[in-house]
Amino acid sequence: MIQISTPAAIGFIITTVLTVFFLYKATKSIKTLIIISLWMIVTTILAFKGFYSNTKEYPPHFIFLIAPGVLFAVITGIGKSLSKDRISTLLKWFTILHIIRIPVELVLFCLYKNGVIPHLMTFEGYNFDIISGITAPIIYYFIFIKKTLDYKYLLGWNIICLILLINIVTIAVLSAPTPFQKLAFNHPNVGVTYFPYVWLPAVIVPVVLYSHIISIRQLLKSIK
Repeated sequence: MIQISTPAAIGFIITTVLTVFFLYKATKSIKTLIIISLWMIVTTILAFKGFYSNTKEYPPHFIFLIAPGVLFAVITGIGKSLSKDRISTLLKWFTILHIIRIPVELVLFCLYKNGVIPHLMTFEGYNFDIISGITAPIIYYFIFIKKTLDYKYLLGWNIICLILLINIVTIAVLSAPTPFQKLAFNHPNVGVTYFPYVWLPAVIVPVVLYSHIISIRQLLKSIK
């Protein structure tokens, strides 16, 4: 286990739980909640056993940390069909969900300070994902409370935030100590292979990705 400050670890655990809570409020799916809870248990056990931090095996174990959740998010997100009466509630929760990207960025900065992820994965480097978290309550206010902006702005915001997510995920994958590593050879991305930070690629990233896919699909239908 890597030694990071206890408040950072506790804060990240709370952030992960809050992410799952927002997902449940948006989808009202007990089945999804159970699947994610089981996946969190599995990734925790494997992290404590050092499975994800093992860089000597092939295929790289890091793939098994991020790929299952991302594939699940893409497949279920694309195939998801919702009734019209649920769309408004879903969009509200999936918009405010993105505030969790603020504490995530703060934790990443803490991991960088402890030398377990590269500088380019932080908001001081090439990770601009914190913008999504900062703007989430603003876009929520003007669309769902003040109602001065229409869904076209929400669609554009989701697309931009999805691009920011893809950017940092790409950097994280290319910075991990695998045969595919292209970045940060002096300070590779190893921090997210330890508990509780394994939940970032395994849980938080897939949930955020899923929220964008669902939101963009529903907004495209609504705007038409």
